[in-house]
Amino acid sequence: MEILRKKEQPALSIRYRTAAAKLPETMGPVFGQIAAYMARKGIPFAGPPFAMYHNMDMEDLDVEIGFPVGKAEPGEGRIKSGRLPGGPTATAKHTGPYTTIETTYNTLMAFVAEKGVTPESFMYEEYLNSPEDTPVEKLETNIYFPLKG
Repeated sequence: MEILRKKEQPALSIRYRTAAAKLPETMGPVFGQIAAYMARKGIPFAGPPFAMYHNMDMEDLDVEIGFPVGKAEPGEGRIKSGRLPGGPTATAKHTGPYTTIETTYNTLMAFVAEKGVTPESFMYEEYLNSPEDTPVEKLETNIYFPLKG
């Protein structure tokens, strides 16, 4: 765990609401829709896919799924131009199944409290590999808590 300074990153994303239990079935098609748009427009990926959580209501998550891009790009339909935030950010890496990620979140929250910093009202994850071709015990996820001030 550490606090680092992230550079703002342009992104293309789709924001929607769903129950946390439905994320596994909704994320893949959303990533696929954005990737197909990027391929059609010749837009290169500039980093791993992400999911930004704008709330933590497990029955009605406000989630934004997307990919970083090298420069601001126009969206189309539900695909919107956006950004990953820059500035001070607390981060931790989770290795293992997504079902155990809460443990890493709790550890990162304790780290943030210990450092006396205040997180923003949202957080995001970067997926460094895919459950489609990686054993669950080797899945890697970076968790980011952007910090206020």
